[in-house]
Amino acid sequence: MHDLYGDPDVVRAVVERFGPEVLAAGGEVDRAALGARAFAQEGGIAYLEGLLHPRIEGRRRAWVAEQAARRPPPPLLVCEVPLLFEAGAEGGFDAALLVTAPADVRRRRVEARGQDFDQRSARQLPEEEKAARADRVLVNDAGLDDLRAWVAARFAEYAGRPCDAPIRDH
Repeated sequence: MHDLYGDPDVVRAVVERFGPEVLAAGGEVDRAALGARAFAQEGGIAYLEGLLHPRIEGRRRAWVAEQAARRPPPPLLVCEVPLLFEAGAEGGFDAALLVTAPADVRRRRVEARGQDFDQRSARQLPEEEKAARADRVLVNDAGLDDLRAWVAARFAEYAGRPCDAPIRDH
């Protein structure tokens, strides 16, 4: 959904709130610069969430409807939602699966992207709470083969459930 930062209304709103310094030389939103400013400003992240989340949800609903109209419908629909539990949005899905990792692994991954782990994790629910709210949990501290096996097992578990059922509202 990073392409939402190309939407002229989103660009305009972001520049109004955070200033022209969040734009790259070509006029597109510089997500790293925006992230730094949003985290630094009181209410900055909440503003971005309020701006983007309704648009993301609208796209998700349209995509689900499009998939449900296909004949035959796909055996399974999967949506990756990084802040699902923080947004209280898990009720909009038939199941919530959590892939997590030990704190040191998560820290290494976040910092490898040039982001501040402590700043970002402070805005998230504790992993234990997310795990308690999820239907299934994988602690992703092994190799890709283990991850692939877990995903295949979840596919077998959930595939075939009708995707044309109404979407639950949060």
